[in-house]
Amino acid sequence: MISNAKELTAPERDGLLKTLKARFENNMGRHAGMEWAKVQARLDAEQAKLWSLNNMEITGGEPDVVSYDEQTGEYTFYDCSAESPKGRRSLCYDREALDKRKEFKPQNTVIDVAVAMGIEVLTEEQYRHLQTLGGFDAKTSSWLKTPDEIRKLGGAIFGDFRYDTVFVYHNGADSYYAARGFRGALQV
Repeated sequence: MISNAKELTAPERDGLLKTLKARFENNMGRHAGMEWAKVQARLDAEQAKLWSLNNMEITGGEPDVVSYDEQTGEYTFYDCSAESPKGRRSLCYDREALDKRKEFKPQNTVIDVAVAMGIEVLTEEQYRHLQTLGGFDAKTSSWLKTPDEIRKLGGAIFGDFRYDTVFVYHNGADSYYAARGFRGALQV
């Protein structure tokens, strides 16, 4: 469930930072050569981003640092949960797809939830990068940011990891499944 309060309490902030630090230290292969102190300094300077990271955490995304941009000084966090985040499954792709469904409508859409959380849906390129850091979505799948030319034709794309291979497929944007969610990215 997404938090509506746009600001974290001091205990929520401290708890989130403790969780992020532990995950960072336990998964150094995702961010070789980076230091937590520098990540935390950036988070301290970008307090508003903690709310989005907290929403990634409470919906099951297990956000972690996956890259650093030397030119902008930004760190990028991706959802690094082994499977697609549990709190963001059973969603069709976007509002247009939801509105077209006549019956059995899902609760929400990938795009609306991502916007509400203040994050971006992973692109295919980002998803493939994530998969170089471990085998994610071996039992689930994750909607991906769909190119406009595909979306205009009614489709949307998703990815998963099977047979030691990253697969990217297509589906109708109005479809939804209990084992398909979405992964997000946040630049801090």
